[in-house]
Amino acid sequence: MRNSTRHALERAAELTRKGRLVEAVATAEVVINAADEFESADIRQWLTDHADDFTRED
Repeated sequence: MRNSTRHALERAAELTRKGRLVEAVATAEVVINAADEFESADIRQWLTDHADDFTRED
């Protein structure tokens, strides 16, 4: 996964924890839509591995 993709997903998780869901979705949507099939698989795995990043408190 590209560093920019990972950073966008981490930012989306941060925004979600802060209750800024619309911004979080917009941030993640850009990289998810731009991903090829290989990066999409990496994104799915990252989301599975880091699901708690979206719900834990800062």
